[in-house]
Amino acid sequence: MPCRLVLFDIDGTLITDRGAAREAYDTAIREVYGYSGDLHRYDFSGRTDPQITHMVLGAAGLSDDEIDACLPRLWEIYLANLARNATPERVQTLPGIADLVDELSGRSDVLLALLTGNIEPGARLKLAAADLNRYFSFGAFGSDSPRREDLPPIAVERASAFDRHRFSGRDVVIIGDTIYDIRCGNPYGATTIAIASGKTAADTLLAENPHHFFSSAADRGGLLAAILGHDESS
Repeated sequence: MPCRLVLFDIDGTLITDRGAAREAYDTAIREVYGYSGDLHRYDFSGRTDPQITHMVLGAAGLSDDEIDACLPRLWEIYLANLARNATPERVQTLPGIADLVDELSGRSDVLLALLTGNIEPGARLKLAAADLNRYFSFGAFGSDSPRREDLPPIAVERASAFDRHRFSGRDVVIIGDTIYDIRCGNPYGATTIAIASGKTAADTLLAENPHHFFSSAADRGGLLAAILGHDESS
């Protein structure tokens, strides 16, 4: 029976999509809401897709009700654009990830899942391009809640339904590249592992006091020890 539930973030942790999602989203938000601002001034790192939308459009003067009314259409166009953009040539697995995930998937003491701000269909399109979907049967997504801090218990509930084991505390391992990956695990006593493989600076991640920090996933031995609880001193 698994003793660790390992929850991976996607963007900046598992993969880089080289702007495929942002381009798809930019086109969709302009078409659906008539947005005319500059999305490049916003940092989307670690935020959920609905949270991003409210952040951008709220700053443009739209009310929550106006934003929510058109979200289904936004996601429809965004996903159609992303399906074209997220090609295997463009979406790349980050260094060390393929070997790490493959090794974890073969262990009987680990259950792999996702914890991401992406809406689930978008997450699946990105992972399909990198041939990573096969490792993740379930997860918690931005389509489950706009609040990232709501996602860990959702993932735990789905793990329980999937495996009939109730994970809690340090046995829940959250791996990500942003401050929000770390913060969302803190209220639940989860093990937090920060990897400086995305846009967030190492010093910024370290200031959040994750249980473990790595500059990349290339340190497979160190990551495995941290994930499995064999390196509690770091």
